[in-house]
Amino acid sequence: MEEKQHKRRVHYSGKYPKKFEEKYKEQNPEKYADTVAHVISKGSTPAGMHISIMVKEILDVLKIQPGEQGLDCTLGYGGHTRKMLEKLTSSGCIYGLDVDPIESKKTVERLRNAGFGEDIFKFRLTNFANIDQVAEEAGKFDFVLADLGVSSMQIDDPSRGFSYKIDGPLDLRLDPEHGESAAERLHNITRDEFVGMMVENSDEPYAEEIADKVFNLMKKGEPMDTTTALRQAIEAALWKVPKEEKSDAIKKSCARVFQALRIDVNSEFEVLYAFLEKLPGILKPGARVAILTFHSGEDRLVKKAFKEGKKAGLYSDISDDVTRPSAEECRVNPRSKSTKMRWAIRA
Repeated sequence: MEEKQHKRRVHYSGKYPKKFEEKYKEQNPEKYADTVAHVISKGSTPAGMHISIMVKEILDVLKIQPGEQGLDCTLGYGGHTRKMLEKLTSSGCIYGLDVDPIESKKTVERLRNAGFGEDIFKFRLTNFANIDQVAEEAGKFDFVLADLGVSSMQIDDPSRGFSYKIDGPLDLRLDPEHGESAAERLHNITRDEFVGMMVENSDEPYAEEIADKVFNLMKKGEPMDTTTALRQAIEAALWKVPKEEKSDAIKKSCARVFQALRIDVNSEFEVLYAFLEKLPGILKPGARVAILTFHSGEDRLVKKAFKEGKKAGLYSDISDDVTRPSAEECRVNPRSKSTKMRWAIRA
């Protein structure tokens, strides 16, 4: 029998390693707490982690009481869920939902290790468009949180293809086990459909130029299946932009195009429509809801649904305006800058 060779861990290269797989200290907060604290103090998010946004503001809105039943529609790294569970003080229950089979498994394990058993925390691997099905099992809820942002763990992992900053497969699926990847999607749509996607999902001003470049390259047989290939196509498409503006324009267009593809691949607007339509039906009278959004399209949908819900008598009160993270939170966690929170109370 052949002896199995021991595989050595990748060397932790210097104080601030660049490659995701080399940042193993950042991905192990229990063992390397000092390293994690130092990375956060520099205004960065440790690899494989996610810093929860607007925790205090969310808890102030939800007003969680011991014995209540809550729903976290987007479990993610579990930071919000943990703070909400602590408010229950061992009585009551929270259901956590997530569509990502990779990260949710790690999160559930972390919460179990922190002492939150099946009696107080129940996980369901499902899209939050299915909240009506969850309520059929659990009953109605006293409080609900939906954080619509993509988690940092997904953004930072090159194998998930969420970031134009790191080379990886052009995937962008929250659930990589189902549906089309972003690369497959690009090969299955027309040039005009791609233009429409960029305009509708992210207001991309260079949509025509980018679509021309991407589809011309694919027509020539060049693969558009990595984050680098798409980023380079966007860079080439913006050749007419004045030199002094080009760097910033490319960065913003890359962010918008990747956002547009991610929204499309994961049917994010359709999912949000379904969630907002079903939301009043899963709430007890007086139940509180908080929703975090990260771009104007999401915020418009939430604002409209809450206003129409109040007019129809479904909500007794809604937020008049958005709540934003504090300047200090934005300094410590720059990824929180685009966050907007809206809330509603069930009539």
